[in-house]
Amino acid sequence: MSRTLADFSQLVDAEQYFEFFQLPYDPQVVNVNRLHILQKFSKLIQEHTSELAGANETEKLEQYRLALQQAYDLFLTSNSLEQKLFKVFNEKPPNVVLLSELGQG
Repeated sequence: MSRTLADFSQLVDAEQYFEFFQLPYDPQVVNVNRLHILQKFSKLIQEHTSELAGANETEKLEQYRLALQQAYDLFLTSNSLEQKLFKVFNEKPPNVVLLSELGQG
């Protein structure tokens, strides 16, 4: 299987990413956490964008592979609520008082 950035840009679903990078994965873990794994994967890549600016294609793909592995490993020991990767988990509606805020003050 060819492994180029052009091929990488054609990947669509989580399983394709794991197969592309030849990383073992538990289908059940991916099935339950696919969006969260891909979201964390994307964040990890974005965090290293400036470092990868001068890297060649092989180096970039290796860093992407490591980022996917790291994102997957995170969800072997954590869950989506703990990670709060999506905006909805990080925004508090203006008319809500959290139990953790009661008694503070």
